[in-house]
Order: sequence, then C-alpha cells, then structure tokens
Amino acid sequence: MKLTVNTFLTLNGVMQAPGSNEEDASGGFTGGGWLTPHADPDLEQIVSEWYGMADALLLGRNTYDMMQPYWEAVTDPGDSIATALNGLPKYLVSTTMPPVPWHNTHLLEGELVASVEQVKARHGGEVQVHGSYQLVQALAAAGLVDAYRLLIFPVVVGQGKRLFEDIREAASYSISQPQTTRAGAISVTLHPTVLRAGTGTGTESKISP
Repeated sequence: MKLTVNTFLTLNGVMQAPGSNEEDASGGFTGGGWLTPHADPDLEQIVSEWYGMADALLLGRNTYDMMQPYWEAVTDPGDSIATALNGLPKYLVSTTMPPVPWHNTHLLEGELVASVEQVKARHGGEVQVHGSYQLVQALAAAGLVDAYRLLIFPVVVGQGKRLFEDIREAASYSISQPQTTRAGAISVTLHPTVLRAGTGTGTESKISP
C-alpha cells in the first residue's frame, strides 16, 4: 500500500481554494477560483484517472465538509469521480464524526502516524489524500507520503496555503508521467528521493518506484 497526495497547484505553490473563493477564504485569502479558467476535458480525464487508482481516501475535516454535500448529490453512475468518492472507504482525520457522515466514512482516531500506517496496512493498493492542507503538512513531515500527483496551473496568486509550506529540510524528487493539458496545466508525479549521506553533491538514491 502506498499513500499519495493528489492536488492542484499554482506556479508559486498555492493549493488553496482552486475552484472558488468560497472553498476556503481562511487567512484572508481572496484568490480562490484560479483553476476555473484553465479547466478542460484533459483535466477531467487526469483527475478521473487519479481516482481510478484509489483503494481508499484519507481526508482532513475541512476538505471532507466541503466535498461531501456536492459529491454525495451526484448519483450519475457514469461519473467516475463521484462513484469513487461516494463508494470508496473514507478515513476522516478529525476529533469528531459528522452528525450525518458520508457513506463509508471511518473516523481515524489516535496518534496520526500510527493510525495512517494502520490504514496503509489494511488496504492492498493506494490511499489517496485530496486537498486537506493541514493533513498533508503532517504527513509530509512524518515521511508518510510515497508520491505527489500534481496538476500545476499557469497562474500565480498571492499568499495562500502552499503544498510544501512546513517542509524545513532539503528534499529531492524524481519525476514520472509528465503531460500537459490543452489549457496549459502540467500534470506530473513526484517521488521522494534521498540524498546520499556524505556526498554533499545532490547525488540521489531513489526510495520509491
């Protein structure tokens, strides 16, 4: 089982409120909706492929609360994203379960790292994180992220929540599956690598395929 972070980014690394400002205006952020002008069928296809690789979802409370009312109402069996979101096991990182939980939701309790490792051991494929800014920071700091699937859009916004906000140590990544959408977004998968001790030269040793 591997854990992947799947998210949209601006050129300056912001992941906050890609669809609209109403998604997340915390911190006084007013640049929401930056993805919308660059949405095209390629984007939908790539995201559908992301969800097609998921065996379970791991979500922070804010992202869960934002996604649930929209996607739970989508019942078209031909919508692969809705089918995945509504049917897959969802592990919610929160102190409380919502009064009316989304179908197949499991509250993740206890210490985060141990709980996530248990989830990874429980499933044979891929646990995916979407959005969930605070959760992503904690997972990255704990070294639990096996790959980052990113869609990087040709736009720069002001200060906002950034994917690698709390990473304080040097890091390096290998790249796979690069492609560009017709609207100019770059899709890429990053795999964490590690610098060989004592070289000081940036020589890398791959730790995930």
